[in-house]
Amino acid sequence: MVRHERVAINGAMCDDPFADIATDELIFSVDGVEWPYAEFASVVLHKPAGYECSRKPQHHPSVLELLPRPLRERGLQPIGRLDEDTTGLLLITDDGQLNHVLSSAKRKVPKVYLATTKHPLDQGQIDALLAGVLLNDEPEPIAAAAAEIAGNQLLRLTVTEGKYHQVKRMVAAVGNRVEALHREAVGEFVLPPELKPGEWRWLSNDDLQRLGYAK
Repeated sequence: MVRHERVAINGAMCDDPFADIATDELIFSVDGVEWPYAEFASVVLHKPAGYECSRKPQHHPSVLELLPRPLRERGLQPIGRLDEDTTGLLLITDDGQLNHVLSSAKRKVPKVYLATTKHPLDQGQIDALLAGVLLNDEPEPIAAAAAEIAGNQLLRLTVTEGKYHQVKRMVAAVGNRVEALHREAVGEFVLPPELKPGEWRWLSNDDLQRLGYAK
């Protein structure tokens, strides 16, 4: 593309594929479309059901197949995992530090889920979730950071741990069952409403700041 003069660097056509380019405030364009330079590739995806958050899926397609091949070849990884049947906000990156910051149990990054339950919710279930429920294989009760009834069978739940099937197990512990699960937010970053299931976009600096991550 460079040899065919399809690439411009900061507005000037480049015809040398081996040119050394300063990356500070770099903007290059391909066929007239501008692309700001980024050392790392970090994106947000509206995950649909039916995809596994793994580079080596076992039973369903990998969620990475929803990204363009050049991104997949960079070695991007999902930050945390959503079950195959869980939808919503999924962050994917090749920035190891960002992955660590958002995945570390010590940082207790809040994650907000909207759960559709099998049975109607009541205040007793909410109180139990806020007080803490004991899950199998866990030595201490785990409490929700926030919980509210969002509808007759809709629960908005905020957790700060990343336990296996945590939301489903917590709801089961108070005598109910999750029929559908959707992640709405991570930290202060909310799933962009314009993203339809299967769509993605780059994370901006403002997005990273909402996630508590800024360089």
